[in-house]
Amino acid sequence: MTGGEKRVSERLEQKLEDDYLLWYDVPVGLKQRHPDFVVFHPRRGLLVLEVKDWKADTIRHADSTQFTLVTERGLVKENNPLLQARAYALEIGVVLERDPALRHPQGSRHAGKLIMPWAWGVVLANITRKQFDDGGLGDVLPEHLAICRDELYETVDAEAFQERLWAMFPQVYPVTLTLPQIDRVRWHLFPELRVEPGSGQFGLFGPTAAAVRPLEIPDLVKVMDSQQEQLARSLGDEHRIIHGVAGSGKTMILGFRAMQLARELAKPILVLCYNKTLAARLEQLIGERGLGEKVQVYNFHKWCRKMLVAYNEPLPPGNGKAFFAALPPAVIAGVDRGQIPRFQYGAVLIDEGHDFEPDWYKLIVQMIDPATNSLLVLYDDAQNIYGNADRRKISWKSLGVQAQGRTTILKLNYRNTLEILSVARVFANELLDSRGDDDDGVPLIAPESAGRRGALPELVRTDTAGAQLDVLIARLRDEHASGRPYSDMAVLFRNQWEGEKLHEALQRIGIPSRLADSTGKHTLFVVEDSVKLVTMHSSKGLEFPFVIIPGLGSLPKPGQTEADEARLLYVAMTRATEHLLLIHHDDSVFSKRIRDSINEVQGQLNATSGQGLG
Repeated sequence: MTGGEKRVSERLEQKLEDDYLLWYDVPVGLKQRHPDFVVFHPRRGLLVLEVKDWKADTIRHADSTQFTLVTERGLVKENNPLLQARAYALEIGVVLERDPALRHPQGSRHAGKLIMPWAWGVVLANITRKQFDDGGLGDVLPEHLAICRDELYETVDAEAFQERLWAMFPQVYPVTLTLPQIDRVRWHLFPELRVEPGSGQFGLFGPTAAAVRPLEIPDLVKVMDSQQEQLARSLGDEHRIIHGVAGSGKTMILGFRAMQLARELAKPILVLCYNKTLAARLEQLIGERGLGEKVQVYNFHKWCRKMLVAYNEPLPPGNGKAFFAALPPAVIAGVDRGQIPRFQYGAVLIDEGHDFEPDWYKLIVQMIDPATNSLLVLYDDAQNIYGNADRRKISWKSLGVQAQGRTTILKLNYRNTLEILSVARVFANELLDSRGDDDDGVPLIAPESAGRRGALPELVRTDTAGAQLDVLIARLRDEHASGRPYSDMAVLFRNQWEGEKLHEALQRIGIPSRLADSTGKHTLFVVEDSVKLVTMHSSKGLEFPFVIIPGLGSLPKPGQTEADEARLLYVAMTRATEHLLLIHHDDSVFSKRIRDSINEVQGQLNATSGQGLG
């Protein structure tokens, strides 16, 4: 920001109430223009402000189209800032007026016109009102469309400041925009905020702005909530951590940030996660946006192997778990010896950071170019299913992650319906007891529902073990016959062999399916209309409208701790966005807890008569 823009920003924040929405220098509309400020109020309308830091003694000449300024480079001609602000406002008006939901209805006096007032104005941050009058600037900038330096002082009365803003409107009339209408305004103005159901992970990467034509404006629009937008837009350089519950839009924010950085940075951007299946899905989605060359997506161990091969460092001996465990130390040693260069990436973004070992962070921070120093870590300790509870005790500072004061918490879960989230929460109640932490640690956050409603999860008990398969197949067929694509359905299982047997059974009867095995994780989403078969571990970070979890009676898995297995089942249950079906033959501690959880949530819903759960 210039000095003047910073002053305007401070006054807007100080003098306007919380129900105003403010944007600074963000791309607006299909032409991606950048007004200095957009001020929006649901009962006032929309105002565009252009800010100039010009001084009175540098203005040599001014007319209705141009200003001639004295600068270090000599005389410079600039467009009249009021024309700039007007052009931005007109474009916004055209974009919003395309939407029938934002126009006065047919038959009304103002049929076809925008339902809210809109206006434009100029802020002259270094010119007082006396200088404005003495210099005759009112002849080229109507005085009611200009705010001057002395009208920006911190001592200015808030009501007087607001009157200055609203005097800029050529017409004022009563309006009260609803929340859906406010979302529609944001949907049109900022296409990158759109959440496109069904178009990608968490609505990540919906159609490009150019692909959205006037005739395709949907009846129901979804956009990032204000906290997500504010967070996504304000992510600057330096190290930042987002602690977010499952389904809070962490991956969506990562995608937004990756797109921003791809436009701004010369060096490549590295996206890392632990889960191979999630890495494959993110790689596919980013590739579809044409960002594959600029944004590199790997699961952490694959990236380590790439580093060793690229810089002619020997791979660890052996294979399997021992080989993978030896990869990170080998890369760390190569960096320490100077064989593998530091500072390779303009930015590093880490999804599912709760699965990363502390030493990995020490390595990763060395890969970031100090000129940008851009690190984003997305974290949810409730989803730490790969087994090390001590990770909660880590100090970010000791790992080289300098994020004090730049940590954000997202509590709202948008992925799951109230019913699915409530049953999962009651099941994992002890696991999800909210625990605060200092700014340098790892908090455990209990999710809160965003309030979307749906059916209660189902728990089906069969007479025989084999009958579980019959129930599963019957439900897949029923859902498909009712219009649900196979690609919207997933079966999550505890053991890989269960998936292999299920894959064979579905192939025999002609239900298309894709199995996420060691060779198939990259191709899991390539075949469009197929049921996804995924282990509970590999399901992390993914989501599907309809999820089936069979074999509940064999959980917790023998030899594993009940707490770790409960955490794993919680993650699997919260993959379902609309409907969740759990099946068991034998009774187990988990099947009993799930049944009790469903009954408890049903009772709470009945008691509250449709009001939200606390």
